[in-house]
Amino acid sequence: MLRLASILYSIIATTLSGIGIIGVLTAGYVSPTAIIVAAAIGAVLAVPVSYLVARKIKALTAA
Repeated sequence: MLRLASILYSIIATTLSGIGIIGVLTAGYVSPTAIIVAAAIGAVLAVPVSYLVARKIKALTAA
């Protein structure tokens, strides 16, 4: 399942980081620090999300 979660992480981390960056820019924070922090939070948040998605996919394929 780690392999599936790794593949999903590349997609989910990009998406969550992009959402964070768009949110920060929309809020008016245009400093490089705010953008980097938003991207880092998205990347860290993607770890448990990708694991949960991989677990759900495994459960669906096993049933």
